[in-house]
Formats: sequence, C-alpha cells, structure tokens
Amino acid sequence: MIESLYIAWKYIAFNKGKTAILVACVTLIAFLPIALTLLLDKSEKQLLSRAVSTPLVIGAKGSSLDLVMNTLYFGEEVPELITLEASDRIADTALALPLPVYARFRARGNPIVGTTLDYFEFRGLKIGQGRQLALLGECVLGARVAANLGLEPGAGLTSSPETLFDIAGVYPLKMKVVGILEPSHTSDDLAVFVDLKTAWVIQGLGHGHKDATKLTDQTLILKRTKTNVSATAKLYHYTEISEGNIDSFHFHGDMSAYPITAVIAIPRDTKSGIILRGRYLSKMETHQIVRPEEVIDGLLENIFRIKNVLDAVIAVVALAMVLAVVLVFALSLRLRQREIVTIFKLGCSRMTVVKLVSAEIFTIVLISGVLCAGMVFTIHVFSNDLVRMLFIR
Repeated sequence: MIESLYIAWKYIAFNKGKTAILVACVTLIAFLPIALTLLLDKSEKQLLSRAVSTPLVIGAKGSSLDLVMNTLYFGEEVPELITLEASDRIADTALALPLPVYARFRARGNPIVGTTLDYFEFRGLKIGQGRQLALLGECVLGARVAANLGLEPGAGLTSSPETLFDIAGVYPLKMKVVGILEPSHTSDDLAVFVDLKTAWVIQGLGHGHKDATKLTDQTLILKRTKTNVSATAKLYHYTEISEGNIDSFHFHGDMSAYPITAVIAIPRDTKSGIILRGRYLSKMETHQIVRPEEVIDGLLENIFRIKNVLDAVIAVVALAMVLAVVLVFALSLRLRQREIVTIFKLGCSRMTVVKLVSAEIFTIVLISGVLCAGMVFTIHVFSNDLVRMLFIR
C-alpha cells in the first residue's frame, strides 16, 4: 500500500492542474455545509443571548426588527426617532428602570451610542483602560474599536457627518477618548459610547461659541438690544469640547423633547413587566413595546427557512461536483490506457490498478480534508466577527 501511495503522489504532483481542480471541488463539497452550519449556530447564540438579556425595548411604531437590531446591535438602519419624554414616562410609572439609547451617528464607520451610565452596569461592561465618562464631549471605546483604530485614552476621535454635504450646518465633533472597555465579545465591543448630551451636540442641538455679548465684529451680530444679542450664522461654533470652552456649550428648549432611538426598560419583576406592556396596547399609542427575544426568534425562523433552501442547493451542487469528479477519474483512466497496459506487461494484476487509483483518490481526499479543516478552523476563530458582519450588522 505504501508503494501505491508513493506512485499516486508522484502522479498527482506531476499533474498539478488536474489535482488542484479535484482538490478544490472536494474541499468545497465538504466545507460549504460545515461553514454554513457553524455560522448559523454562532449567529443564533449571539442573537439570542443578547436578546434574552434585554427584557423590553420601547420605540416608535414601525418595524420591530429595525428597532431591536438598532438598539441591541447598533445596526445602520435607524428606526423612527422618539423623544426623551418616552424614557421619563417609564420612569414615572416606577415599574421599570429606563435606559435611553441614541444610536444614530458614526465615527470612522463605528456606531456612536448615546446612553446613560446605567447602561454599562446593565450590560456588565467594565473599563479596561482609562476611566468612565464624566464630562461633555468624552467617549469610551469598545475593545474592538480601540484595537482596530489604534486609539488609547487621551486620543481624539471625530464623528462622521451623516451626509457628504450637511446642509443643516452640523459640524463633526472631535471627542476625547477617556476609556476603553474590557472585551465583552458582543456588539458593545464595536461601539463608541458617549452620554446623551454629547450625542445631541453631534446632531447640533447643543453647541458652544464665544460670548455674543463680547463680540466686536459687527458682521457677527444680527440684532443687539439691552437684554439680548442675536448672532448671525457666521458665528463660529466649537468643534471640540475642552476645559476652556466647555462652559460655553448650551442647549435650547426642553430636553425632554430631544430625540433618542429607543428605550431599554428593565422591569422590577415579571408582574411589573406585564403591566408595563399592557400600557402600550392602545390603538392611539404612538410607541410600541417589544420583547427582543420574540423578535429575534422570528428572525431566526426566517434565517433557518433560508438555510433549508441553501442546504438543498448545496446538496444538488455537491452531487454535481461528485459526478464531475467521478467523470474526471473515468476519463483519466481512458486516457491512461497505455499506462495500464504497461502495468499489466510488468506482471501486475487488475487489483494493482485498483490500488493505484484508490491511492490517488485517498491522497486527494486527504489533502482536501486538511484544507477543509484549516478553513473551518479559521471560520471558527473569526466566527464572531463574521456573524456580526454577515448576519447582525
């Protein structure tokens, strides 16, 4: 048998092109269903674990899936905005602890999540380097964001404009990185966390500028009275919050009317959660309350319906590949008749030919198996990132 394997190895090493095609076909036949199953299993665990740990989410009426995906996984699809009054409303019931979330903006491709310090306690997020949020304009980075961008506490990170030409005149805000979270292996690793007021500054609802009463440039003054000074749009707004200008930052109007994307509600107990859900059943209600676990269960049902179709397609393609491989070996034997005749003239039996062909097939399958194992291992190592990229984000 060793001699047969040696001869088979020499043959496939000489016919590199045919061998590469056969190895690729056999590898793909084995790899595709294994990789698909692995990724779907990992996606199910990631989606469900985060959804199960989040009791209730309140947002504007509309797509519950967009609401959950944005609130839990900071997806790019931003649901219809609600106001901070929705969070105050939950707090007034004393049935649950509200965690307002404003996940709308991005910084170098990473989601900026405006929330409160209670969110970190709820998710069990701990500071690995630096410190927690304390002042306006500060941000805390998820572990993956810090690693990908090469940032450390003390560095700066600028928010990205929503559009190339921002006609609203909202300037990008340079935020100071004050802390980096320990890895949590969740979507929180991929986020930039700020407080709600910083998120509103990014939107332009809060701003800082020079004291209008001390302006000397008359082109910057729109109207001056004894009690008030109105500035023109030419007045420069600060794009970075520092110790020297933080006192100049201010907000106009009632903050309860400021926007957020959702509210995570943590009921005191099961009864409180049921009562709270009942208060959002009215047809006149403008908000919806959802259980993320139910929403993600529905999503997974659709994913696994698609998986069944993909399994059928992969099975058909695999059968076609197997038949193609069989055809290649059959044609190869026809083209190698002179070699076979020579083997017979050397006194070898038909069983010797069978051993040689079997050795070739075994060698090709072995090479394919090693390659497939390496690819599956790579998929397993990077499965968390692949799942976020392919299924979550």
